[in-house]
Amino acid sequence: MNEYEIEDALRWFDEEDQPNLIHAARVLYRLMRWTNSRSDGWQYWRKPKQAARRLMALVEDGRRENRGNYGDLTDVTEAQLKAAFTPIKSLLTKEKADHSEVFYLNG
Repeated sequence: MNEYEIEDALRWFDEEDQPNLIHAARVLYRLMRWTNSRSDGWQYWRKPKQAARRLMALVEDGRRENRGNYGDLTDVTEAQLKAAFTPIKSLLTKEKADHSEVFYLNG
């Protein structure tokens, strides 16, 4: 996903009906911003994008599944979210980064 697609994903999900997907989109957005602040940018530093592959797939699949679906919105499971977060947490640990820059509770 490019930066525009990540920013657009923040507008796609409903806090009440899709709490896991909105959380996924927010973490992806914060990872992109973290990457931009530490490198040549999201488009050029391969490691964060590689670590976020599963997360990007969840967000993209969620958008695709819910497109035009105004009544019965779908969400991902907490287990899917946790699995997608694992490689990102590993990257942040290897980079000696503060995880709270990408993962925090409210918002």
